[in-house]
Amino acid sequence: MGLLEGKVVLVTGAAGGIGRECAIIAAAQGAKVVVNDLGGSVKGGDAGDASAAQKTVDEIKKAGGEAVANSDSVSMKSGAENMIAQALDTFGGLHSIISPAGILRDGMFHKMPDEDWDAVLEVHLKGSYNITRAAVNHFREQEEGSFVLFTSTSGLIGNIGQANYAAAKMGIAGLSRIIAMEGEKKNVRS
Repeated sequence: MGLLEGKVVLVTGAAGGIGRECAIIAAAQGAKVVVNDLGGSVKGGDAGDASAAQKTVDEIKKAGGEAVANSDSVSMKSGAENMIAQALDTFGGLHSIISPAGILRDGMFHKMPDEDWDAVLEVHLKGSYNITRAAVNHFREQEEGSFVLFTSTSGLIGNIGQANYAAAKMGIAGLSRIIAMEGEKKNVRS
């Protein structure tokens, strides 16, 4: 029996990298997993491929776990709401969200196009807002839930060429702190 037996976990950005590993570990620990990934590359700007999330789902199922694919975008409020609805409709619950979904648009700040600034903040910071906002009332009502949001040393310490990414990641750190403070009485952790 795993640590997440009987739980439902949503993992964003789960077609590859950190997200994929989180989804596989959650499933190995007994969770039913909603595997979200838009299917785009880390550089962003591409149309994406809905089969990307399905590859992780297939891997989980091959190992004996339960999972379903989702290709909505965290940067869209409706996409985040769809993810939560899919977890509730497919598995009858939702207990945790692990959200490492992200893109990079690196460039020196003095040369950074507005669209690169906006795109990174949309996916990282607004995506974190969208996914937590879509789930927080469900977690409060069931008096249980956890958010695992991702920051970076680029935000905490800094990294040349990543002003957009650093700003988004520090925003996520603050958001996570406030969610934890406000959710404490209802056992909503962040």
